[in-house]
Amino acid sequence: MNSPVTTTQCITGFILTRQWRDIADGLELIYWVHSDTGIYKVIAPKQEAVCFVPQANCEQVLVALRPATSVRVKPIDLKSFRGDPVAAVYFKSQRDLLRARDSLQSIGVELIEADIRPTERFLMERFVTGPVTLHCTSPPSPATGYSLVDQPIFTPADYTPELNIVSLDIETSLDGKRLFSIACSTADDGWVFMVGDEPVPEEAGIKLVFFNSEKALLEHFLKWFAELDPDVILGWNVVNFDLQFLQKKCDALRLKFSLGRGDEVLEWRQAKTETVHHFVLVPGRVVLDGIDTLKAATHTFESFSLEYVSRQLLDRGKLIEHTDNRGEEILRLYAEDKLSLARYNLEDCQLVVDIFNKLDLINFAIERARLTGLPLDKTGGSVAAFENLYLPRLHRSGYVAPNMGWVNSDIQAPGGYVMSSNPGLYEHVLVLDFKSLYPSIIRTFGIDPLSLVYSEHHYSDALVLLPDIFQQPVAAVGWAESDWIPGFNGAIFSKTQHLLPQIITHLWAARDNAKTHQNLAMSQAIKIIMNSFYGVLGTPLCRFFDPRLSSSITLRGHDIMLQTRELIEAQGYEVIYGDTDSVFVWLKGKNSDVQANAVGQRLAVHLNEWWTHELMQRFGLTSCLELEFETHYRHFHMPTMRHSDVGSKKRYAGLIQNAKGEKLVFKGLENVRTDWTHLARELQKDIYWRVFHGEDFLEPIKLIFRQVLSGELNSELLYRKRIRRKLSDYQKNVPPHVQAARKAEAWRREQGMSSAYERGGWIEYYMTVNGAEPAECCHSELDYNHYIERQLAPAVDGLLACFDTSFDEIVNQQLSLFC
Repeated sequence: MNSPVTTTQCITGFILTRQWRDIADGLELIYWVHSDTGIYKVIAPKQEAVCFVPQANCEQVLVALRPATSVRVKPIDLKSFRGDPVAAVYFKSQRDLLRARDSLQSIGVELIEADIRPTERFLMERFVTGPVTLHCTSPPSPATGYSLVDQPIFTPADYTPELNIVSLDIETSLDGKRLFSIACSTADDGWVFMVGDEPVPEEAGIKLVFFNSEKALLEHFLKWFAELDPDVILGWNVVNFDLQFLQKKCDALRLKFSLGRGDEVLEWRQAKTETVHHFVLVPGRVVLDGIDTLKAATHTFESFSLEYVSRQLLDRGKLIEHTDNRGEEILRLYAEDKLSLARYNLEDCQLVVDIFNKLDLINFAIERARLTGLPLDKTGGSVAAFENLYLPRLHRSGYVAPNMGWVNSDIQAPGGYVMSSNPGLYEHVLVLDFKSLYPSIIRTFGIDPLSLVYSEHHYSDALVLLPDIFQQPVAAVGWAESDWIPGFNGAIFSKTQHLLPQIITHLWAARDNAKTHQNLAMSQAIKIIMNSFYGVLGTPLCRFFDPRLSSSITLRGHDIMLQTRELIEAQGYEVIYGDTDSVFVWLKGKNSDVQANAVGQRLAVHLNEWWTHELMQRFGLTSCLELEFETHYRHFHMPTMRHSDVGSKKRYAGLIQNAKGEKLVFKGLENVRTDWTHLARELQKDIYWRVFHGEDFLEPIKLIFRQVLSGELNSELLYRKRIRRKLSDYQKNVPPHVQAARKAEAWRREQGMSSAYERGGWIEYYMTVNGAEPAECCHSELDYNHYIERQLAPAVDGLLACFDTSFDEIVNQQLSLFC
């Protein structure tokens, strides 16, 4: 129950969901808020939809829109990025704004910031993200399960919610027409609701309830769910399968799918992509899909199936292990053993809960929302996060944001600098890494959309001289004494008028604090946000896109990396490779681990001091660059590019010592590529280990060769690859894994089995003398020459080249003994 709140009392909570709707009285905003004192539905009525227009177009707007549209225009003290004074344009409804945008565009008048959702603008202009304090002007009104708050004042708050979660999973028939059961699991308990009738032994240890029809099950489930009243719904592909199915089933049975708080229904929208992807809003409840949340937190897996992820993280998986026949087994269990099906259904729910707990994903979502203002269930959203943070600060600096597409430039911003590598086998290689290089460059050099525009409007003389200035000696230009900073491709930036450097500085301090308090969820959320800023500025999908911004970041990074290389080599060491923000340093001598680590620490201190002095003397800037001694490889191998003497990029292997002992590290090589066979990956790992430890590697290669030819290792020659489109979409170029899938589909039809690959998915197959064949019905002899030439030899030849030999030479020597 909600505690009574007086008119002078404030409510502090966390925003769960947000909606807007146009009604007769105007635009109405709705926010559902979780608080320690209960759940609140917060109404902000009679709002106005707002955007901007150049003041020169004000009369044109009024003539074009009145009297059909209720609109008012008010000149304000803000400018566009083009330097034009603007006026605010207010509409009674969001629908009117969108119609006006299209109508005015047809006569050449462009509304500015007309694409910002009113729920987001309302919060961002008040600097409210997830936590909020509601200052009530009247007592909340009690309702069933929540309280209604009307027209409060919103202010930012510091609040972390304790959210109630439920994990949901359903089981259906193979044809997707019949609902068998719904399972739900919370932190403390679990339930299964199933169509059917079967005695449940008391010792079964499961809360299983049967119903005589799908309609009866759904009616009870919706009532039970409302009483449970969770804040968060978890699941695996829960939106595009479970909730979609339940919505369609309720529609067919003429039931109100009122899963939201206050008996409210779901709001659906569909993404405009090649594949059908739905998004859902459940009023008052957050829906977090396991796959999307893992990806948002930058976790990667070979497969994002629940079975694979749970095996990797929890060392347990689904109760039906054979994935290929899982659908048929579910049918059998429903017909013969409903209790086992209920256990299977409930375990799927519990796996999701345990994965979220293992990786602290709920707290990650909370911290991400707290930092950016994004909704808790928002996936992706780097551009939206940037705008939420940037726009209100931009408005207070005297500007409105540009529209997407305003910048049309031929400038191509390069990517991060990748040095040519010196291939070879090395001892004692150090990796020195610039901590968050691109955010550090933004902070140090004032790279920022406002800074760029401000400089254009205030330093026009400098812009005219810019091409010549860059060719003059540093002392002649006087950058240290000036109030602007040179960028690249004609960009200059103000030393004082900027926003993004301060935003990053705030996030940087928050991350350091999170690390100190071991708040890993917040630390990870901040890292992802900060590292996204460069990408946001470099994409045309962002309204602040300008190649001069992104190139001023990357080209400055190029300069920093090249200068750092020169400084290191002046100390008598050799930089054998560099990649974006890291340099690989060969110590060129027989060092102990202690000596190598001491060199790494000494180099980091020297370089940081050098950059601090250089940037202050040259530009008058305080350096935010921070070089760290990251890794010491006892042994290191940089291979050549295949069929070339040129050193490779982004591909290497090394041996490090950590608290758990020695560890092999692979980057870009076959060992970390999931489309290579298990045997090739294990062979590569074994040979690297032996070479790094000075052990014999010839005999193991010969043994593997003999075992492959004799068929002893067939089970390790399995390919596993994802089919990303429908099988019918592959017409001209049909890769091996699709060929295997088509053979599998034909075989399954002959066996009276359902389709498994028509709409994509993962396929396991072998390469045989008759081409690719699926593992489930492989009848031909394996093509061992294929595996030797395409898998085993490439996995080790890069390393063997350091000994002037190859896989082929080693096994041919063996074969010659028998000739």
